Amino acid sequence: MALRARGIHSIIGGEGESSKKTARQCSIILLLLLVCPRAVNSYSYDPFDPNGNITIKWDLMQLTDSGYVAMVDINNYQLFRHVERPGWKLKWEWPGDEVIWDIRGAEASEQGNCSKYKGQLPHCCLKWPVVVDLLPGTPYNYQVRNCCKAGVLSSITQGPSSSAASFQIDVGNIRYGKKHEVLRPRNFALGLHGYTCGEAIDSDPTKFLSGDKRRKTQALHTWKVTCSYSQFIASASPSCCVSLSTFYSSTIVECPHCSCGCPDGPSAVKFLQFPNDGDSPPPFVRCTQHMCPIQIHWHVKVSYREYWRVKVTVTNYNLVHNYSEWNLVVNHPNLERLTQVFSFEHEYLRNYGPINDTAMFWGIPYYNDVLLQYGESGNVQTEMLLRKDPAAFTFKAGWTFPRRIMFNGEDCVMPPRTSTPAPQLLLWRRRRHHNQGGSGLSPPPRPPLARCLRNLLSCSQLRDNLRRTAYKCLDFSIMPFNPVTCP
Repeated sequence: MALRARGIHSIIGGEGESSKKTARQCSIILLLLLVCPRAVNSYSYDPFDPNGNITIKWDLMQLTDSGYVAMVDINNYQLFRHVERPGWKLKWEWPGDEVIWDIRGAEASEQGNCSKYKGQLPHCCLKWPVVVDLLPGTPYNYQVRNCCKAGVLSSITQGPSSSAASFQIDVGNIRYGKKHEVLRPRNFALGLHGYTCGEAIDSDPTKFLSGDKRRKTQALHTWKVTCSYSQFIASASPSCCVSLSTFYSSTIVECPHCSCGCPDGPSAVKFLQFPNDGDSPPPFVRCTQHMCPIQIHWHVKVSYREYWRVKVTVTNYNLVHNYSEWNLVVNHPNLERLTQVFSFEHEYLRNYGPINDTAMFWGIPYYNDVLLQYGESGNVQTEMLLRKDPAAFTFKAGWTFPRRIMFNGEDCVMPPRTSTPAPQLLLWRRRRHHNQGGSGLSPPPRPPLARCLRNLLSCSQLRDNLRRTAYKCLDFSIMPFNPVTCP
């Protein structure tokens, strides 16, 4: 690093204090990039959804005597992140003294000081208005298309028809620029944790198709604002974790300790306490060793000759919160051979051409699309049947376990790869190798397969003696027996 500093210093030139200070600053930046290479982009770019964002579109539809009428659309273009209640709260800053005279499909949460107006007062006079969606059941004369969903936006994969919201706004006292153009609003915010919005930029005017689909009209002007999500900004702690188990091992790999917070640590109150004036506010997430509201358990259930089966259980440890329209994103190399999924809907996330090793799962509407609060019904389950890839399938090195899991768009804490369950025979060899000082002894010999199978006199006896005899011949922990078909 000193060589880097000297190189930078020689490029800058000079021996003054300013040059030395600049060299030191550059050295610090290079050191941070080397030590924390993922800190720059690990939370601002998601390879599972590289183009995901929420876009605000502001269409200038008509100019009035003192302002204009605009149509505002909020579109969720994210593949698996959705917006739950209490929903979006769109906020912006007016460039001048603009006011909102009227609004349809939404409402400003506060009117502000409108004392300088006489007669009919504006809907909102704030410099920073906050607009929220209307509730379902709003009278029709206050509605516009895509409105009145309490601020909820589905992901574009799970519910494309409900992934947008709209409202119409009548603006007065507008301010014009030097070229007599309408000045755009600025400093937009969605009012959602983890989202950051850019500035409004000019876009091609939106075109609208008439009811008979024979004529197109267009907006006078269109501005677009892009809002991106960062889990690092949304929460300092994860919100879910993953545990693992298999049929060939009695070991259950639990969620890493203190995955989302420690039971006796200060982070335990992050998710989990009601506002309370007392010294000990009651928790509303069940106390566990991982302190995560959501736990996903991946169980390798059985292995057939050409297929293998996995059971996935999602458990809600939150005592007061239900997760509606939940979803699960799983990354595993064998998902491209996914044959059947039970009780869940699913769709591949094809972001990189033919590679489809990532899939999104969610509940069936009106059946299990709501993950209820902690209790007997506070979980959802599915089983997946996958076709084996002979060139890649193995039980070694935790290959059968997922590489990454996300719940509702949040990365879940995975157990270390070294802790994944291994087949019992491999464990026996490792222990003997360790106890014998690395002698590499083999397990005791098994009876020949043919001799064992000759003892099974008929097909009916094969059924009766399968567990007693065949288990002595075959190592089921590594190669499960495939029963023969009897006439």
